[in-house]
Amino acid sequence: MILSRREALWIGFGGIAAAVLPGHAALAATVDELTAAFTGGAAVGEGGLTLTAPEIAENGNTVPVEVDAPGAVSIMLLAVGNPEPAVATFNFGPAAAAQRAATRIRLAQTQDVVALAKMADGSVVKAQTTVKVTIGGCGG
Repeated sequence: MILSRREALWIGFGGIAAAVLPGHAALAATVDELTAAFTGGAAVGEGGLTLTAPEIAENGNTVPVEVDAPGAVSIMLLAVGNPEPAVATFNFGPAAAAQRAATRIRLAQTQDVVALAKMADGSVVKAQTTVKVTIGGCGG
């Protein structure tokens, strides 16, 4: 196969662009960055948010989690020990009957699950629980 100079230049520029642009690993945010972005600088308090998760999860692939925060406009779930800690964000409009959500999440290992709720008055509350995983979910 013979390459022209033009084709060689395009391949070179493509390689440079791939090296300079952030890769997939650079997109993962830390728990502190995600918390700061969600809270918008508001102080995080306690109470007014209920996080329900099993103490021991036999299988990390499907761990049931439920959050309930009456008066919340948004709830964010974080799995602190996962490669990508952001699990889900639930937004509630004015027509929402209840500000609660239930889902199943994947946990890589025994870790803390954190829920943050942004309330209608702008305050932010936090709830946290530790889930012990006996069979790994993310790559385990």
